[in-house]
Amino acid sequence: MSKSEEKTKLFILDTNVLLYDHTCIYNFKEHDVVIPIVVLEEIDNFKKGSDLINFQAREFIRELDRLSKDQLFKKGLQLSKNHGRLFVEVGEPQSDLVEKAFTINKADHRILALADQMRHKRKDREVIIISKDINLRMKAKSLGMLAEDYETGKIRNIDDLYTGIQIYENFDVNLIRRFYEPPNVVTADEISLEKKPYANEYFILKNHSSSVLAHFSPAGRVMERVTKKPAYGIEPRNAEQTFALDALMRMEIPVVTLTGKAGTGKTLLALAAALQQRQNYSQIYLARPVVPLGNRDIGYLPGDVQSKLDPYMQPLWDNLAVIKNKFGSESSENARINEMIQNEKLLITPLAYIRGRSLDKIFFIVDEAQNLTPHEIKTIITRAGEGAKMVFVGDIYQIDSPYLDSQSNGLTYLVDRMKGQELFAHVNLLKGERSALAELASNLL
Repeated sequence: MSKSEEKTKLFILDTNVLLYDHTCIYNFKEHDVVIPIVVLEEIDNFKKGSDLINFQAREFIRELDRLSKDQLFKKGLQLSKNHGRLFVEVGEPQSDLVEKAFTINKADHRILALADQMRHKRKDREVIIISKDINLRMKAKSLGMLAEDYETGKIRNIDDLYTGIQIYENFDVNLIRRFYEPPNVVTADEISLEKKPYANEYFILKNHSSSVLAHFSPAGRVMERVTKKPAYGIEPRNAEQTFALDALMRMEIPVVTLTGKAGTGKTLLALAAALQQRQNYSQIYLARPVVPLGNRDIGYLPGDVQSKLDPYMQPLWDNLAVIKNKFGSESSENARINEMIQNEKLLITPLAYIRGRSLDKIFFIVDEAQNLTPHEIKTIITRAGEGAKMVFVGDIYQIDSPYLDSQSNGLTYLVDRMKGQELFAHVNLLKGERSALAELASNLL
């Protein structure tokens, strides 16, 4: 055995890691990767279906097939020149340690049994279980085994996540006045800022009773004044909503993210902006991932597929109802919305149902985007066609998936990786605008 092999580790992967990122086997550098055969069995159960998790399962199976060709896993498959080897291990169904600790025979316990066997069999190597399942990691640690979360794509310090907004007190009052004079812009070179502005970043500039809202345009390197403008009957109620609507209305920004707690108006603003700009797009898609609460499958709900999905789509219809209520029931605006729904120019649907559709000239709103993995976000964006606008909204602290958190979800990842790009804008909304009671509950409960 070479000295380099002695220093490398053995990472045993849980099923949820492969379903989170089907390319994960390439993210362990020179270390060896072990796939328990029970994990392959679980992956097989996920390969059928139209959800993004099913796509991950199929892609991993295809990648495994491509790697193996006519080779056997027993000796390990070399992933690349700079990577370690990939093994598929059967192991014994149980180990004495695991059998004494747990009475139920389940996939998680077989993974623990394999890890226990391998750490005794390969005492020259550090054996580590990699899982997105917190409880499995706790079980492993309780048995004296090493276990870690899958860290790729995870944002280290969530408190420093880009907000899209800078606030400056005691700003030069003469420059503030300049924003109110045609052409309502000030060049970036004239402004002294503590931090260099990102492309499409927004600013609140104050000096006592004087203030202005501004946007940094990367094209001309200028700060331009932002004014409150309504969109399809929806008027922004605060500075953050004004910035959000401005970003949503800019044709030159094809990717926009909006974050914030419930009631800050994220989805409502996105839908209003889409309706206001409907003539610039062939269709408006308003979609959300279906993540059953309590981690229960939708199959337990009564009725056909559509009736099972209706409860998950209802919040999107509620936002549309708010916009329709801004106008009279007999108004031309309401008639136009009803016609768009009837002709499928406005489509409210589960995210999985969008797969395979052309995304050219589409205003595409993804609600509850915090329930997507980084790879799922990438899959959606890379399918954007010519003239499309992609809007991702969500609350990074309200996650329904058991294998995601505020640091590892796709929305957080997107904000962190895309900041500073000329094709991207982000706004974090802080103030709830539903009601005083909703705001109090969101802050205290």
